[in-house]
Amino acid sequence: MRWYENDDLWSGFAETMFPPRRATEAADLGATSPLLQFAPEARVLDLCCGPGLWLLPLAQRGYRVTGVDLSPVMLEHAKARCPEAELICEDMLEFTRHGQFDVALNVFTSFGYFAEAKDNLQVLRNAYSSLANDGQLILDVLGKEVLASWVGRPKSVDVEGGYVVMRDTILDDWTRLRTDWTLIRGEAARHAVIECFIYSAAELKALVTEAGFQDVECFGDFDGAPYDNHAKRLIVRGYRRD
Repeated sequence: MRWYENDDLWSGFAETMFPPRRATEAADLGATSPLLQFAPEARVLDLCCGPGLWLLPLAQRGYRVTGVDLSPVMLEHAKARCPEAELICEDMLEFTRHGQFDVALNVFTSFGYFAEAKDNLQVLRNAYSSLANDGQLILDVLGKEVLASWVGRPKSVDVEGGYVVMRDTILDDWTRLRTDWTLIRGEAARHAVIECFIYSAAELKALVTEAGFQDVECFGDFDGAPYDNHAKRLIVRGYRRD
């Protein structure tokens, strides 16, 4: 089993991965971010939608939303949060719907999950295929440049009845990131590992371009700020131009 196929990970650590502040953040960004303002009734695909944090605010703005996730547990939460969304249980490595969407989102660092670099490229190619002409991809990750400023420092997050310790390790000459999660409640401990590719702005921009996208740009946050030494995120936007 590949790490992201383990539903115990998503259910067991959901309160750490998806705390209430993230839902609030998604709602705020959906209302204010210039990168998330689309044409009326745009068809928006959320790849790795998780519990639907982005689906609801986008649906409330009148967009037609579709969420894709491999976790049945997460899709149950998404259905409860946003009943009007179309929800599909499928691996993003396989999912494609030719020309059916105007926007493809992949947010909260849900990219780079696959052990083979070619598979991560295939995810982008699938997104390209799923977009209509002039459709746009918005990809949101933590870039290497941002990670370098804090990675390696253990973090502790309080949860109900206990706490979670997170430890990051850089692998393969800054190619991959391993994060160890340990949930401690009383005398019980649960452990999980996440591993993913990490990218600089130049690397991810080149990968998105290789997948076929044009007019590719990088931003340092959802406010459209440049990707520079003040960046908080690495957001890449590209368009399908037939």
